Amino acid sequence: MKRALLPKHVAAVVKTQKDPLKALEMFNAVKDEEGFKHTLSTYRCMIQKLGFHGNFDEMENLISETRTNIDNTLLEGVYIEAIRSYGRKGKVQEAVNTFERMDFYNCDPSVHSYNAIMNILVEFGYFDQAHKLYMRMRDKGVDSDVYTYTIRIKSFCRTMRPYAALRLLHNMPDLNAVAYCTVVAGFYECDDHDEAREVFDEMLERCFVPDVTTSNKLVHTLCKKGLVRESEKILDKVLKRGVSPNLFTFNIFIQGHCREGALNRAVRLLASVSREGLTPDVVTYNTLICGLCRNSRVVEAEGYLHKMVNDGFEPDDFTYNSIIDGYWKVGMVQDANRILKDAVFKGFKPDEFTYCSLINGLCMDGDPEHAMAVFKDGLGKGLRPSIIVYNTLIKGLSQLGLILPALQLMKEMADNGCQPNIWTYNLVINGLCKMGCLSEANNLVSDAIADGCLPDIFTFNTLIDGYCKQLKLDSAVELVNRMWSQGVTPDVITYNTLLNGHCKAAKSEEVMEIFKAMAEKGCVPNKITYNIVLESLCKVKKVSDAVDLLGEMESKGLSPDVVSFGTLITGFCKIGELDGAYKLFRRMEKQYNVCHTTATYNIIISAFSEPLNMKMAVKLFSEMKKMDCLPDNYTYRVMIDGFCKMGNVTHGYNFLLENVEKEFIPSLSTFGRVLNCLCMEQKVHDAVSIIHLMVRKGIVPEIVNTIFEADKKVVAAPKIVVEDLLKKGHITYHAYEVLYDGIRDKKILKKRLQTANSLQRGARHAHDEVGCEGSDFGQPRKNRHEKAKENMPPPFLLVSR
Repeated sequence: MKRALLPKHVAAVVKTQKDPLKALEMFNAVKDEEGFKHTLSTYRCMIQKLGFHGNFDEMENLISETRTNIDNTLLEGVYIEAIRSYGRKGKVQEAVNTFERMDFYNCDPSVHSYNAIMNILVEFGYFDQAHKLYMRMRDKGVDSDVYTYTIRIKSFCRTMRPYAALRLLHNMPDLNAVAYCTVVAGFYECDDHDEAREVFDEMLERCFVPDVTTSNKLVHTLCKKGLVRESEKILDKVLKRGVSPNLFTFNIFIQGHCREGALNRAVRLLASVSREGLTPDVVTYNTLICGLCRNSRVVEAEGYLHKMVNDGFEPDDFTYNSIIDGYWKVGMVQDANRILKDAVFKGFKPDEFTYCSLINGLCMDGDPEHAMAVFKDGLGKGLRPSIIVYNTLIKGLSQLGLILPALQLMKEMADNGCQPNIWTYNLVINGLCKMGCLSEANNLVSDAIADGCLPDIFTFNTLIDGYCKQLKLDSAVELVNRMWSQGVTPDVITYNTLLNGHCKAAKSEEVMEIFKAMAEKGCVPNKITYNIVLESLCKVKKVSDAVDLLGEMESKGLSPDVVSFGTLITGFCKIGELDGAYKLFRRMEKQYNVCHTTATYNIIISAFSEPLNMKMAVKLFSEMKKMDCLPDNYTYRVMIDGFCKMGNVTHGYNFLLENVEKEFIPSLSTFGRVLNCLCMEQKVHDAVSIIHLMVRKGIVPEIVNTIFEADKKVVAAPKIVVEDLLKKGHITYHAYEVLYDGIRDKKILKKRLQTANSLQRGARHAHDEVGCEGSDFGQPRKNRHEKAKENMPPPFLLVSR
């Protein structure tokens, strides 16, 4: 006897079938079975399957069939499933339409239907509509339940009204941990951490302990805001009350640490997963691999790829794309290609993201031809030419100054049915502005408008920046006025660009006018704005006004940064108030908690070196090394110049050697200053050693590199370096002579020095006895130098003798 087919059998098959259309085919086929009739449970199960997979046309047809065969008053569950399915896919209007049809088809919405649609509206930011729906629900006499309260609390928190959410929480008939955690998250979102902790502790005191799912949601919110340490403290309190973390908890923290750049903590956390009796999954590995790649630790990321495979997990598209993109971004082209080939061999099909990574990497590597070839290869292999791929290639070409190929590509994309958007135009406009081709950039804006792409804030900001860099400030101001007429509101970047342009042009009055106009137009200045205005005031020596502006900046809740203080310290130095500069330098760290950088030390060291207060400069130089602010090339140059100016050539020489040991390359003028001082003090051995040091370090004229015979190069290179220093005016003629003889013949050098010493002693004796009348040494220094120079053969004769 044939066994009867029951609705529960059909529902079970529908649930287990992965392909929704095959499930629907089977669902329709069983209608022909004798004695079988679909019930509400089978219809609901099939509708849920279709909605979950996004087959909405088939779902709507089945809902219509359900209305025909089932009593409409019983279909609320079906409508709720449809509403939630639309919500999951972001189809808010369709979800609302489904809800509104319920009344029309004689299905009265209960609190569950209202909750479903209100939750979707709140999730997608339609807060006013959600509130109107709540008021309608009340007017219809539908009572709120605990989920209604929770949804409204979430709405208050999303609109930055956590205190209103807290009042509603305390009015809830049935308090729960989910509602509490929603309010806590709301306070954290508003950066009111103290109140958030207080509400969280109140929840625990009232014995409402969130389960692991609720805890994970709260922890995830905090980690996304960068509050990883805070979320650890929160979770620790929950774990002490018997809640055990799950794998999702670990994944959240690994992602949080990766976002913060605390990669070693993320790596240690992965190791601790197994100690908790859990097994890492693909998401765990992918999260860590992605974090390592974004922080340029791609080789280490590849190691975790191999570990992942050894643990029995199959890398997915995200895994391979992360590592390929990571290798391209750090310039390891061969490794990127190796991973790609290996992935393709294992069945990986390069997708849009892969091609974007390859194209972007090749353009960054300066190989646009290869990038174009990869693009064409992708099209040949079935890559869908999307706007993202086209824009990636157009961006790369534009940044390399290849505007004509970029424009040609724009034409091709339109021919291929992929219309350029305003971002496409912006990329090329940006490239043109960087090249200084503002006329062509304006023409392209006109083309964009003709194609229906209206200029946005980025378009205008790019053009304004181009005009400001060329100091065409009137055109930049005119463009800002045009923004208003075209309905585009200038933002803080617009004003900062305009301010910076006028500041660089030393138009202090105009800077202040723009700054005032900015506030009048309702645009709130940021830290960069204030720093530009500070620089403008200090340039015209209005340092007291700049100090007042620093106070205003603090009163607006903006903390001055290292740029603010560096600008002000420089301002004090310019007006000769070294004491004021030094006091501000010290206040910067003690009062404002702004750490010093190499740049700030350079400013103050330079300030003390200028009046030859080298004792203070040395003290600051030693201090900056202790504070882990490593001296740079500029620091050494300032110190060397200071010592040479005050005649302490030994210290200058030692600083020069230390400079070179630190792998910095001093300028030729710095070398020249030390060489001149050494030659004046007849420290020829040290001076000659500097020339040989320059040769060893490759600090030589280009002509030296054309000498291929090693023996000739050893002999010729020092002489060429000395001639080059003289030719460029970095050493005196006296230094040139001494150096030339020093590198040519030590015996001649010794004899020459003896002669020079005796001549100087004789000159001093003649000066004492006779008054030096008629003697060269009685003449002014300039005349003596010129006469000595006249008696010297020209440089090319010296080289050849």
